[in-house]
Amino acid sequence: MILRHEEVRKAARDWKTFSSDAPFRVPIPSEEDVRSMRQLPVETDPPDHTDYRRIVEPFFARAKDPTVIAQMESLIERMLCEALQRESLEVVREFALPIQSHALTYLLNIPESEAATWVGWGIHVFRDGGSKGSALEAYLHEQFDKAARNPGEDFFSALTRATFRGRPLTREEMMGFGNLTFAGGRDTVIHTISSALAYLGGKPSALEFLREDPSRVIHAGEEFFRVITPLTHIGRVCPVDTSVHGIPVKAAGRVSLCWASANRDETVFPSPDEIRLDRKPNPHLAFGFGAHLCLGAAHARLILRTLLDKCVQRVDQITILKAQERVEEESAYRRIMGYESLTLKFAARTPR
Repeated sequence: MILRHEEVRKAARDWKTFSSDAPFRVPIPSEEDVRSMRQLPVETDPPDHTDYRRIVEPFFARAKDPTVIAQMESLIERMLCEALQRESLEVVREFALPIQSHALTYLLNIPESEAATWVGWGIHVFRDGGSKGSALEAYLHEQFDKAARNPGEDFFSALTRATFRGRPLTREEMMGFGNLTFAGGRDTVIHTISSALAYLGGKPSALEFLREDPSRVIHAGEEFFRVITPLTHIGRVCPVDTSVHGIPVKAAGRVSLCWASANRDETVFPSPDEIRLDRKPNPHLAFGFGAHLCLGAAHARLILRTLLDKCVQRVDQITILKAQERVEEESAYRRIMGYESLTLKFAARTPR
């Protein structure tokens, strides 16, 4: 495991030594048993990665489109209005999951009605409910078949028309893009939403601090990403024998780029375990670094920024009624990351 901020950044830039060209082994733990195709573009290296990434970048860039921003604001406003009318709300599945699913329809230019199907897949499409991704794979094949027969301006249609170095994409390549799009930014966004709301519930002064100067929302969002770091680490595979801090790594051996540890590096972040909603500079690595920087970073930022903005405007207080933390357990570490369930009560702000 590579742990320090600068060392992680250095390794992330060095894709020749620490390669992503390793199907199923980029996520930790590996995903050979839960999906059947290489995820694109993340499980490739430049120049392939660069050319694959260019195919889908226009959709992920929609997070900066005024129409999509307005849709996001309307979604969060609607969800918060419903939350304020209830005595209690289980946030993970009844709030964060629907927001993630509906928001993805805006990004992919897909009818919002499709979100109901995606919500049914649960928090993690590979591990929630024992489906092991079969529902997602069947759904993707169905959507690509429909798009081939009747193309539109949506994500699926774009992939059926796309070319890679002068040839059409194969169905396997289309599935690779779809698999990552639906699985890669799912539980990460959901746990970020729930963790940020839990913090606001546990520290009532935080909302007032943001209300005093709403421009603080931008820095607050980045600080939540730093501290929450919804993806603990990511794998890289060494094509040839190498070493990490004097520890030998054989060819085909795997190395962890530990984003969560880098984001708590005290040489970069003073008092790293303290949440400072006005922290700046904040060069966190929650979205990775280098050529493989997360495609969905702008989308995730839009969701969290909009949520914080709307909470500042509409919510007076958040009370934690019940919380069950989600614990990520691996052989080398144990880390609390998000919530299995989180029940909150939202109190409306009285207009002044």
